[in-house]
Amino acid sequence: MAPDIPDDRLDELIAEATLYAYDEEEQRAAFAAVLQDNLQVPFETTVLGVRVSVTGVTDSPGTGIAAICRHGRHRQLVGILDLPMPESPPAGADWIAASRRWGG
Repeated sequence: MAPDIPDDRLDELIAEATLYAYDEEEQRAAFAAVLQDNLQVPFETTVLGVRVSVTGVTDSPGTGIAAICRHGRHRQLVGILDLPMPESPPAGADWIAASRRWGG
C-alpha cells in the first residue's frame, strides 16, 4: 500500500532532493542519497509472494535506485519503483513515493 501523500507535498520532496542536481543522473543519485538517509530499514514486504526484509537502498548501474531485499541467505536488488509497500509503510516511505513521481 503506497502512502497517501498529496501531489504538492511530493513535488516539494522532489525539489528538495534535486535542488543541486543538474541532470537526470545526478537527480537519481540525489534520490538514492535521500532514501539512504531517510528510509527506515529494515522493514518487511512481499516480493513475488515471498516475504523479504528490505535492508537498504543502493544506486545500482543498470537497475537504478534499488532496494536491497533479503530472504534467508538470499539477496536480491529490486528496483525502488517496483517495490511493493507493506500495509504499514516505514518512516521515510514518502521519499519512495516522491521518487516514483519523479521517475514517472
